[in-house]
Amino acid sequence: MMTGLPAPSVNGGIPMKNKNTEESVLQFENISRRYGNLIILEGVEFSLRAGETVALLGPSGSGKSSLLHIAGLLEEQTAGEVYIEGVATSLLSDADRTRIRRDTLGFVYQFHHLLPEFTALGNVTLPQLIAGKKMKEAESEAARLLTVLGLGERLHHQPGQLSGGEQQRTAIARALANKPKILLTDEPTGNLDPKTSDVVFDALLTLVKTEGLAALIATHDQHLAERMDRIIGIRDQNLVELESVER
Repeated sequence: MMTGLPAPSVNGGIPMKNKNTEESVLQFENISRRYGNLIILEGVEFSLRAGETVALLGPSGSGKSSLLHIAGLLEEQTAGEVYIEGVATSLLSDADRTRIRRDTLGFVYQFHHLLPEFTALGNVTLPQLIAGKKMKEAESEAARLLTVLGLGERLHHQPGQLSGGEQQRTAIARALANKPKILLTDEPTGNLDPKTSDVVFDALLTLVKTEGLAALIATHDQHLAERMDRIIGIRDQNLVELESVER
C-alpha cells in the first residue's frame, strides 16, 4: 500500500520544486483564489519550514480559512501552485491528494468533530486503523498522545463525558495520530474560555515542538500568536509578515 507523498517520475511525472525544498515542507507560489468576481486571495507567496510555528492573523472573512483549505488540499486554488515537501500538488490524482491529507497533513478545527459513540482512545485510534496500522499499535500511540496531553485518566470517556478543553485536546491527539509533517489549525481555541484556551494552546505547542512538526495556526488572538515563531497576516488579499512592533 502506498503511503506518504508519491515519488516523482524521472521522465516528467510529478513536477518538483527546484528551490527551498531542503527546508520548506509547504510552499505557496503565486496562489490566487476567486469566487466569480470576488477576490479572496491574490498572488500569495508563502513558505513554511520544518519545525516552524507560524501564526496566521486576520479578522473573520479575511481569507484565513480559504488559505488553510488550499494548504490542506481541501479547496482548489484558482491560480498558482501548492508544493508539499517539494511536490507540486495541482496535477496529483484524487487518490494521491487523499494520501497526502491522511499521511502528511494533520487538521485541528475550531469545533472538535469527535465521534460521539467512540471514547477518546477510540477517536484517536480510528485514523490510524484507516491508515493501515494494527489495533494494538494504534491504541498504544493513541494512549501515548492522550497521556502527553494530560488525558491519561480519560482514555475511556466518550466526548459527552469530557470538558470542552478535554475534547479539543483529544482532537489535537487525533490530528497527530498518523505522525503528519504539517499541522494546519483553524482557531483551535476559539470556542474555549481564556483559561482553558491557554491550557489547550500550551499542550498544542508542546506537542508540535516535541513531535518536530511544522504548524500553520490561524487565530484572531494576538496573545497566542506572539508565542509562535512568526506571525503573518492577510491584507488586501495577500500575505504580509507582521513586524515585532505590530505584535
